[in-house]
Amino acid sequence: MADFKETILAQLKEAADTMTATSKFAPVIDAAAAVLLRCYRDGGRLLTFGNGGSACDAQNFADELVGRYRRNRPPLSALALTVNQGDLTSIANDFGYEEVFARQLRAHGRAGDVAVAISTSGNSKNVLKAVAAAKELGITVVGLTGRTGGRMKAECDHCLCVPSDSTARIQEVHITVIQIWCGILEDALFPDAPLAHG
Repeated sequence: MADFKETILAQLKEAADTMTATSKFAPVIDAAAAVLLRCYRDGGRLLTFGNGGSACDAQNFADELVGRYRRNRPPLSALALTVNQGDLTSIANDFGYEEVFARQLRAHGRAGDVAVAISTSGNSKNVLKAVAAAKELGITVVGLTGRTGGRMKAECDHCLCVPSDSTARIQEVHITVIQIWCGILEDALFPDAPLAHG
């Protein structure tokens, strides 16, 4: 039987090292948390989007806010622009795949909202188009990316560039940061709400 212990340990060490290296960007994560908190206190909503694994992260982010993360509390308004198959396919068919997020953002976004754009490379064309649309609408843009940040880094109001060249490691940090934000939002907005699980 094959023994993958060395591979497993190497992957776990790489993941831990990437998390540790990301800790120097805690001020960026904190600034984005403050933006999200202000958005919700002012009655805004979250709009989030990405491709592939980043689409799954966007959907998870919205789910944790509309449903719950750790506390039984009122829902928070959040839309993942990756989940409506009718919108995605009709926009892609009629306007091109590069418009699938930007057009939805123009339909649902308002000044005071926050857009969380997720792209491990920072160069996804449909994500960049949505970032541009958000800025036109006066929506604050938080970016989750990796490596050097790609084109997204300069276009976002706040951008976390995970210091790794591995897509897997970048995505692991992204979901961790998303969960950190969910916990911060719940604790700040609903400090008296009971914990859902002991």
